[in-house]
Amino acid sequence: MGQDQTKQQIEKGLQLYQSNQTEKALHVWLKVLEKSTDAAGRFRVLGCLITAHSEMGRYKDMLKFAVVQIDTARELEDPDYLTESYLNLARSNEKLCEFQKTISYCKTCLNMQGTTVSLQLNGQVSLSMGNAYLGLSIFQKALECFEKALRYAHNNDDKMLECRVCCSLGNFYTHLKDYEKALFFPCKAAELVNDYGKGWSLKYRAMSQYHMAVAYRKLGRLADAMECCEESMKIALQHGDRPLQAQCLLCFADIHRSRADIQIAFPRYDSSMSIMTEIGNRLGQIQVLLGVAKCWVIQKELDKALESIEKAYELAEGLGNKLGLLKVHCLCEGIYRTKGQQRELRNHVVKFHECVEEMELYCGMCGESIGDKNHQLQALPCSHVFHIKCLQTNGTRGCPNCRRSSVKPGFV
Repeated sequence: MGQDQTKQQIEKGLQLYQSNQTEKALHVWLKVLEKSTDAAGRFRVLGCLITAHSEMGRYKDMLKFAVVQIDTARELEDPDYLTESYLNLARSNEKLCEFQKTISYCKTCLNMQGTTVSLQLNGQVSLSMGNAYLGLSIFQKALECFEKALRYAHNNDDKMLECRVCCSLGNFYTHLKDYEKALFFPCKAAELVNDYGKGWSLKYRAMSQYHMAVAYRKLGRLADAMECCEESMKIALQHGDRPLQAQCLLCFADIHRSRADIQIAFPRYDSSMSIMTEIGNRLGQIQVLLGVAKCWVIQKELDKALESIEKAYELAEGLGNKLGLLKVHCLCEGIYRTKGQQRELRNHVVKFHECVEEMELYCGMCGESIGDKNHQLQALPCSHVFHIKCLQTNGTRGCPNCRRSSVKPGFV
């Protein structure tokens, strides 16, 4: 199969894919991969296969095609192709929650000396890197990457990238419990979809609605949360987007838990867990297990809650997800206080504070925890985060966190 026929078949696959005939599209693309003699065409078809498997939640297959794409890029001896293939390798590892590998491949991308095409990919590289740092609960570096990705999006007038970064920033501020910002950013993403997204995939709308649903639930606006989540789920079902279906089921379960409809929440957690396990989203599995544990606590089934927490702990420990560990210690603290088991209680209190210290989850001005309750936050240019009220009260003469870390221990 030569260059022209390869191009024609790739387009045929894209038309099938866009009309939701995914399996037929995959069949066409796999045939191209098998028969084409055009290396650049094979590279492009591998890109289509990587995107399709990502959206279906077949992350191991996504990774397999990303590895083949790197070999094809080496065959083409073109730094732009190589940068793109390393980005796809990074994204595959991000989806499989292999965050250290993601960061490593992203750094490889940023160190490559490609042309302007490669430079335009740097925004997507920064976004993937930011998501990986967030998965490891390294908040300052995550925010640094997201802000860098946003600058690339603005400089290149890349509205799709801006939309994706806004959703990640919504997720970032959800973790840190600034729920106003957690809502602001996905609302901004939804605006971008409305203003510029006529020819975009519906996944961008679904993505922004899902992140809005999460923020609305955290703010206690449960009817708004349900409406956004239903819209997101409708699109996810239409497009066979398994990862988003799992996230929406988790959000539905959390909404029902917030309403104390525990018997409605449990089956939704189970359905979410089933998909999360199937696709390999271990970060999502931690969230499901913690949600289930909170349901058992509400029902005063404390031993069952501890079983669920134990599983969440093992996953968080394996991933290096420090925020997951902090939430485990926080829940255990409440359970052991209720049970009156002082030794276990003290153990979890100590570990909770160690996690806060390690993640620098405290305001460098007032010393209070960040992410403890809903507070409005502000990041300084160095990406350290403070309470807005502290910055307004004390003003800024540089960042106190940066000042402290620059003082040499011998002179303290």
